Amino acid sequence: MRSNSTIIYDMDENMLNRRNVLKGLAAAAVAGPMLPSVAQAAKKGSPKRVIFFMQNQGFDPLTAIPAGMKSSGSLAKAKLPEPIQALEPYKERLHIINGLHGVHTSPSHSAFFGALGGYRGSDGVPPSGPTIDYTLSKVLPETLLPHLCIGMDSLENMKAKPTVANLSASGAGQPIFMHSNPNHLYQMLFGGISAGAIRQRHEAQSSMFDRIEQLAAAKGGALPGADKQRYGQYVRGFGDINGLRERLGKVSSHLRRFAPDVDGGYANPEFETDWHDRLLDLGIAALKSGITSVLTIGSGRGEIFGSWKGVGVEQQGHNLGHMKQPNNPIWIKIRQYNSRMLVKLMQELESVPEGSGTMMDNTLIVYTSNNADYQHTSGKTWPVMLLGNYDGAFKTGRFTQLDGKRPINALYTSILRASGVEVDRYNMSEKMAAKFDSSTGPLKEILV
Repeated sequence: MRSNSTIIYDMDENMLNRRNVLKGLAAAAVAGPMLPSVAQAAKKGSPKRVIFFMQNQGFDPLTAIPAGMKSSGSLAKAKLPEPIQALEPYKERLHIINGLHGVHTSPSHSAFFGALGGYRGSDGVPPSGPTIDYTLSKVLPETLLPHLCIGMDSLENMKAKPTVANLSASGAGQPIFMHSNPNHLYQMLFGGISAGAIRQRHEAQSSMFDRIEQLAAAKGGALPGADKQRYGQYVRGFGDINGLRERLGKVSSHLRRFAPDVDGGYANPEFETDWHDRLLDLGIAALKSGITSVLTIGSGRGEIFGSWKGVGVEQQGHNLGHMKQPNNPIWIKIRQYNSRMLVKLMQELESVPEGSGTMMDNTLIVYTSNNADYQHTSGKTWPVMLLGNYDGAFKTGRFTQLDGKRPINALYTSILRASGVEVDRYNMSEKMAAKFDSSTGPLKEILV
């Protein structure tokens, strides 16, 4: 959507034009340092992981709150609405929250970075600080790739813009790019343990990146001060890419256990959902293998577009945001598809033993929208679903109705508290809080 936030590159033909090389460098640089090893991570503390699933075009609370539930209570005897019916067998792990707000994020078409940052976003507004997913990646035990972002859109958009930055940031003016081409992402994560054409492309790209890093480092010395600093970020970005490749190579025998099979859906997708499903598989593989502990999924990539023809939705793009969601067959299909993805995430993490339980026991999934409740919203209602109790930190099997006076920042504060960080506010000054928050600290209604 915004060309200044987009990297366009073609790994299959090993071509990078000069302008997009710099964008690619910047993307790598702002993603933060790649951290040492899975083994080292285990020494730092108990394993925890957080997944953010951001559906664009809004999340109408009526598509999630059981009929007749007007106040907080147990979900045990409630029946989940049709759009999220796939979660019915998992109600004991579910917490539906209504009554948070995000009016300060300007979410009309999308809050963009503000949705996860808890600050003013909107179209064309750069991030004014880090987003909660990145912040958590610095708090949780170290992993090879602290934070992975994947973005799902129409095939045309994912091919034309295989990486975009709309939702996550490592700091003010430092967007983090999400991956939308599963071929590129597979090559980045598992290319070193592959065979045939994938391995050849991985080696060719690795050699190219090594050479670019050397050339970039050699050519930047004569630049003026500000340009030299910016150029230094680009050089470090390529260093991080090359460092990640080396570290992944050192744990190749471990990674082989988790690499997804490469089938025809990678190279020859019939629908965009073929790529959506494979991106999800790669995100799951990154979590299960310990490559990352924070995964951000942007369904619609934080913009006003999006396509789901593979589940029978013929309409696409901005028009979807102008439709009422409750009892709408189109939005029922999209939300059901989301719910099946959430179920797959839980089932896959449940299949991996961890400590005295499973990976899912130590995981929190946050499902919401970068558009709050609907397109062109004021953000006065921002529904959220949580799945998992995060090692016993969050109440589950409940619906919580709040009074609309606490911002989404309070939810992020709650997650940080559950992650061991003593913080009373996230990305909100006392001056802002006086206007937008009726209290301080975490949401007591959702924590154990």
